[in-house]
Amino acid sequence: MLLHLPIIIIASLHPNPIADAMPIFDIARECKSEGGSNEEEKRCADDETHARDKLQMEWIQFTAKARTQCYEEASTDGTSSYVELLTCLEMEREVMRPPK
Repeated sequence: MLLHLPIIIIASLHPNPIADAMPIFDIARECKSEGGSNEEEKRCADDETHARDKLQMEWIQFTAKARTQCYEEASTDGTSSYVELLTCLEMEREVMRPPK
């Protein structure tokens, strides 16, 4: 029985790809799912693109735990949003900072 223990331990230590690499979301799909006029879709796409660009620069600054948790929160309803992901990660970062 103890012979299988190392196998079980190694199998449970699989890397989490969400925490390692920034996820890729479909911005057009996200903005179309929100509905609205073409102008609102363009504004949504601009916001999502800005959030994605900011995340690309700051991704490694967030903890793996926060990245995984926020990814799950930002993609729970079938569509995924960089704005929601960035907001969640920024809030997590603020919570972890020591008070002044």
